[in-house]
Amino acid sequence: MSAERIEEFLSAVKSAFAGNTLIKLKLGGYHGGEPDLKSVDVKKIVAKGVEKFSFTVHYKTRDIIKNFIQPEALGQLRNALKDDFRSAQLATSEFDLSFERNGDKVRLKRTEVAGRAAPSTDHDRAKNRPLTETGKPYLHALGITGKDGVVRNDAQDKFRQINKMVEIFAPLIQAIKADKPRIVDMGAGKGYLDFALYDYLANAAKRPAEMIGVEMRAKLVADGNATAAASGFAGLKFVSGTILDYDASGSDAVIALHACDTATDDAIFKGISAGASLIAVAPCCHKQIRRQMEAGKPASELEVLLRHGIFLERQAEMVTDTLRALLLELSGYRTKVFEFVSDAHTPKNNLIVAEKDGRAGRDREAVLKQIAEVKAMFGIEKHYLEGLLGL
Repeated sequence: MSAERIEEFLSAVKSAFAGNTLIKLKLGGYHGGEPDLKSVDVKKIVAKGVEKFSFTVHYKTRDIIKNFIQPEALGQLRNALKDDFRSAQLATSEFDLSFERNGDKVRLKRTEVAGRAAPSTDHDRAKNRPLTETGKPYLHALGITGKDGVVRNDAQDKFRQINKMVEIFAPLIQAIKADKPRIVDMGAGKGYLDFALYDYLANAAKRPAEMIGVEMRAKLVADGNATAAASGFAGLKFVSGTILDYDASGSDAVIALHACDTATDDAIFKGISAGASLIAVAPCCHKQIRRQMEAGKPASELEVLLRHGIFLERQAEMVTDTLRALLLELSGYRTKVFEFVSDAHTPKNNLIVAEKDGRAGRDREAVLKQIAEVKAMFGIEKHYLEGLLGL
C-alpha cells in the first residue's frame, strides 16, 4: 500500500512538472543517516532549454543545490519518500497534496486551490552582468576578447563563468568590515578571478581592495604583474610561492579555486590562521580521504555504496568537504556549500563559503563528536586539515 501511495504522489509531481503548474515541493521529517540534514526544497527550472528539477538540500550550516532531469529526480524522490523522509508537501497552481508516512502506512491529503500562479522556470533569463565593459586590457591579455574588444566565440563560456564568480564573490567581499580588505587568492593561475573582481570592486562598486595572487609558476606571476600594471591596477599583484609558505597574516579574505587535493586544506588553514573574515574554496580532487576509505574499514552498511569506483569517488568528495565544513565550523566559521558554476563547465563546481561568526563553533564538543562519527563511519583515520589545525 505504501509503495502505491508513493507512486500516486510522484505521479502528481510528474504531472505538475509537465504541466508547468509546480510551485514547490518540500520534503521534511528527515530520519536518514546524513549528519545535520534537515529538509529538501524542490522546484522546476529550465536551463539551456532543458527542463530540470532543482533540489536544494538544507543542512544545519550549509545548503547544497543539485539539478536533475526528470527520470533521475523521480528516482531520488522515490527513494527519499520510501526511506528517509516522513513528510512531503506539494504545492501547485491547482492543488496542494500532502504526504505523511508513519512506518508502512502512507496518508495523502489533497486540497484544491484557485487563483495561484506558478513561478517562472526560466533559469537562463537575462542578467545584469558585473563586467559590462569588454574593452579592458586584461580581458584581451587573458584571451577573453580579441583586439576589437569583443568577447571571442571560443571564450563565451569562460566570460560567463568569470561574471558568475564576480557575482558571487563581490557581495561577500563587500560585507567585510575592513575599509580596504586584503584578499589573497591561493593558486591564482592566470588570475581570471583576481583581475575581474579587482576591476569590479574598484570601478563599479567603488570598494577599493588589495588583492594578491599566490602562484608557483614564475611565468604566470610575471605575466600577471605586467597585465596588472598595463591595466592601472595598483592594488593587484602576483607573488611567487606555495600556499603553505605564503605569509597570509592580515588577510581579510582567503580564496582558492580548484587547488588540488590537500592544497585546498592548506588554503583553509592559512585563512583560519590569519583570522580571515571570509574563506571560500572550490575543491578539486579528493585523493587523501579516498585512499583512507579504500584502505580503512567503513561501516558494513556502506559496502554497497562504495563497491564501485565512481561511487567511491563521489562519496569521497562529499565526505572530504563535509569534514572541511565541520572543521571550519569548529574554528568559528558559519559555512555553506553550493554549486557556483554550471557542471557543464566543470564537475568540480562546489564552493565552500565560510564567514567568521562568533556564534559558530561554540558547541565544540558536539562538532568534534560529529567529526569523529563521520570518520568512524567511513574508516577514516585523520583528515589532512585536522593535522594542520593540530587536532
